[in-house]
Amino acid sequence: MTGIRLTAPEPGWSIDADVVVIGSGVAGLTTALRCVAAGLDTVVVTKARLDDGSTRWAQGGIAAALGEGDTPEQHLDDTLVAGVGLCDEPAVRTLVTEGPGAVRRLIDTGAHFDTDESGGVALTREGGHHRNRIVHAGGDATGAEVSRALVEAVRTRALHTIENALVLDLLTDAEGRTAGVSLHVMGEGQHDGVGAVRAPSVVLATGGMGQVFSATTNPPVSTGDGVALALRAGAEISDLEFVQFHPTVLFLGADSEGQQPLVSEAVRGEGAYLVDASGTRFMTGQHELAELAPRDIVAKAITRQMQLHGTQHMYLDARHFGAEMWERRFPTILAACREHGIDPVTEPIPVAPAAHYASGGVRTDLHGRTTVPGLYACGETACTGVHGANRLASNSLLEGLVFAERIAADIAERRPARTEAVHPEGGPRAALLAPETRTTIQRIMTRGAGVLRSAESLAAAARELEALRDGAGAPEEKAAVPGVEAWETTNLLLVARVLVAAASARAETRGCHWREDHPDRDDENWRAHLVVRVGEDRTLAVRRTEGSDFDPVRQD
Repeated sequence: MTGIRLTAPEPGWSIDADVVVIGSGVAGLTTALRCVAAGLDTVVVTKARLDDGSTRWAQGGIAAALGEGDTPEQHLDDTLVAGVGLCDEPAVRTLVTEGPGAVRRLIDTGAHFDTDESGGVALTREGGHHRNRIVHAGGDATGAEVSRALVEAVRTRALHTIENALVLDLLTDAEGRTAGVSLHVMGEGQHDGVGAVRAPSVVLATGGMGQVFSATTNPPVSTGDGVALALRAGAEISDLEFVQFHPTVLFLGADSEGQQPLVSEAVRGEGAYLVDASGTRFMTGQHELAELAPRDIVAKAITRQMQLHGTQHMYLDARHFGAEMWERRFPTILAACREHGIDPVTEPIPVAPAAHYASGGVRTDLHGRTTVPGLYACGETACTGVHGANRLASNSLLEGLVFAERIAADIAERRPARTEAVHPEGGPRAALLAPETRTTIQRIMTRGAGVLRSAESLAAAARELEALRDGAGAPEEKAAVPGVEAWETTNLLLVARVLVAAASARAETRGCHWREDHPDRDDENWRAHLVVRVGEDRTLAVRRTEGSDFDPVRQD
């Protein structure tokens, strides 16, 4: 335990539970529903409304070996190839073997997926997959349907939920075991202000950290809160340098910042082409799957073409789909494009890579256990070893489903006793940043640790981030005071520092980590994971594992 906490008032209210789940996406709500089914008193805490997380923005679908002739072994092979030598094979085997059953249980929960002419689940194909194995809903609104079904199930079962609440820090007992969380409830509701949910099992399912960059497909709530909490609690973080930049994000202009509209990989899966301004395809010959190569390869190819032509975007051409197919298969993307003055039926779509998904996160074992006793992590917050150096398309929702069920089963089997949280007087506090610093962090990260990285750019980013931490270089508008935006900004800075430290250490190009000064993959020296912890003095300790296998998760 580091003992480091956010600067915040002491909890003024508390409730007790067996389990508290932080987050309301596919990972969080699936965990909560399974825990309740096991008879555990469960509380769900979510930052906004129940349906406001990243899950509802997922367009493509869920990958699972459900089709005729497809097998978990084939799904495993595609996942390992996409992960570029850093996937943990036992974790991947767990994912692909338990995945089909998890999808069927999601259907039983109430999710409605698109069907084919025979009435079976319709399957499509996305980048890196050699089979049609992506289930989807509403054409391109899979996440929205998954979120709807899970939220409805949670409300039907009357789970105790606390909405509009930002989690602050982990509470521990005298032995250093998990004893709950502190949180701040914003605005209306049964609870208000800073309080605590006391529980011996805490599940972090807070989603991603895309807001650490200027342009991202992630919603505004994706500020790395779960990873930051885990770091302050002393947990290990792994593979955080592997941030996936989705290759085809709608280009809205060089100065556009914040959440950007995604153009799903499924559009390429149905036959769209990537072209330059002259209409020439550039993925043919670069990979056997052309436009359906793994995302890191496509993102790098687009970036190279942008550099070659001196432009800020390429194009995705799907005019040959016709109006009927666009309206039936991709109504959400069609509407988003037209909202921004682009009609994919009659013109190519301008696209460029943007931050999309964190392949790394809080290091866990196959039961979602972290290195802190009683603390679990699931979904994008976690690093299970499934994704390696680059996530395979549509494995993210599947990972949330599969490992949520495993976490709930582990908690139900263990049923740890409730213990008393210790509230240490004093102790180190994370330096609180003014909300205005958020934009500064995002621009530092985009400039120094974006798609293209080098020792020089990463060193500059590290210096600027440390200056912010030390209070130099921060905006002068006003001093930081405890509050949601200041806490989020402080979380972003911690996550950014860890990402840059790992990216600086990895002197190679692998998966979605692209070093211009080390352009080749180096298996001899770097087929290994980088694990980061925060010390009591707030310094970062980075260690390299002995090989590509995930080290056993040892709880201190």
